[in-house]
Amino acid sequence: MRSEQYNIGDVVRGKVTGIQAYGAFVALDRVTQGLVHISEITNGYVKDIREFLEVGNEVEVKILSIDSVSGKISLSIRAAAEPSIHLHKATKRQTTLQIPKPTSGGFRTLQHKLDEWIAESSRKYNIIK
Repeated sequence: MRSEQYNIGDVVRGKVTGIQAYGAFVALDRVTQGLVHISEITNGYVKDIREFLEVGNEVEVKILSIDSVSGKISLSIRAAAEPSIHLHKATKRQTTLQIPKPTSGGFRTLQHKLDEWIAESSRKYNIIK
């Protein structure tokens, strides 16, 4: 496989081939290599990459960018481990908006409504007590 066969957003497996203070080099295949910057290792602060990775580890990475001129590929272990945003949205708790029924009395001032709201709140509070 050549770097032309990889696309931004792809999640692929690779092997850590080198570690520097600024990141880890990951071979995606026999000829293609990318860099996982230290900020893309995991969520949170990483002081020493060697606390998380060592040469020879197989890792799952997400392709963040591909420089077509230089051929450099930016990778992320952190992004590969994050759940899909669509999955996250699907699991969110949904709330419904309750729209009050119109009253036959027409427009009322906020002061008048405030008195109603206070009375309603007092009734609910007494029920809970």
